[in-house]
Amino acid sequence: MDYDAFFRSQLDALRGDGNYRVFADIERKAGAFPAALNYGEIGPRDVTVWCSNDYLGMGQHPKVTGAMQEAIERCGAGAGGTRNISGTSHYHVLLERELADLHQKESALLFTSGYISNWATLGVLAAKIPGCIVLSDAANHASMIEGIRHSRAERHIFKHNDPEDLKRKLSALDPAAPKIIAFESVYSMDGDIAPIKEFCDIADRYGAMTYLDEVHAVGMYGQRGGGVAEREGLMDRITIIEGTLGKAFGVMGGYIAASAALCDFVRSFASGFIFTTALPPAIAAAGRASVRHLKESNVERERQRYAVAQVRKRLGALGIPTFDNPSHIVPVMVNDPVKCKWISDWLMQVHGIYVQPINYPTVPKGTERLRLTPSAVHSDADIAALVSGLSEIWSQCALARVVA
Repeated sequence: MDYDAFFRSQLDALRGDGNYRVFADIERKAGAFPAALNYGEIGPRDVTVWCSNDYLGMGQHPKVTGAMQEAIERCGAGAGGTRNISGTSHYHVLLERELADLHQKESALLFTSGYISNWATLGVLAAKIPGCIVLSDAANHASMIEGIRHSRAERHIFKHNDPEDLKRKLSALDPAAPKIIAFESVYSMDGDIAPIKEFCDIADRYGAMTYLDEVHAVGMYGQRGGGVAEREGLMDRITIIEGTLGKAFGVMGGYIAASAALCDFVRSFASGFIFTTALPPAIAAAGRASVRHLKESNVERERQRYAVAQVRKRLGALGIPTFDNPSHIVPVMVNDPVKCKWISDWLMQVHGIYVQPINYPTVPKGTERLRLTPSAVHSDADIAALVSGLSEIWSQCALARVVA
């Protein structure tokens, strides 16, 4: 077999469908983000980033960068091993305590990414609990889906954010069987929010554990940034809260917060935790500084909500279609992969505005979009430039016919 020829043919098919992904080579400007340099074909040029998950600008907050620098001076660059073999630093321990406190749980467990925390936790729980059945929301993230698949446990997919369908599926199962209901709070592509209370009521009725992915909500919602479950007073009703440090907290890493026994169980049995080199201590120190700051400060959240409201209002006034949702994510619906990529390229080349096209398989075919993430560090001038650029491109007749 000509292996490279096969690889090239598959890549060519992606290009033909408009789904080939091109990475923007950017350099964030610390202290000035969302300003960045784009190292494209014409050399480095200034751009404004409109698609980052650093929603609150914490990746450049002086408390966060200062904590990272101090930890590097004290500990060096890397952890030096897995958590079990020399890789657990005091910074990891302190961060886990901070995260447990954030979610008002007995314990927390740190992973190298949100993907790994979902994959490892759901995978080991569903595999190790005898006869466990998983009920998974149809729109769950790939990391949750892969963890559930890896477990080889019985699984059922319920309609997205649909309590009635969840009840129907649960009512057909053995009442005595252990169960996990897995869902997200804020869904990252449409920006819709789960009916958490209703899911908790159903879990109580059918004796199920609840697994809530809050990666796009931690830091963003709740008085202390504990997520949508904190905002709605439901954290005590969630068995496992999963989150990330790589979005609103501005660094990297994933975690779960739950009972001490559950976290210890995952720590002791999940291969994705056991055999992975620990996060660098400096990352853990920076993450802790970010979590601590956002427990006390609402300034960043308030500014970010203002930016979201302004973008929505001004795009709506121009008739530019956005997906209506109650969250901080603003999807501009294009519904064509080639046009979506073309708009993205045009905004970058003409206006220095970077927003990544979101195509299949991240979203279903025919729902391609520009996923805008107005942040706490976008200025009024940034918002005006974005709206002006989108208005200019949307006014072109050929595009208008496609996206109408």
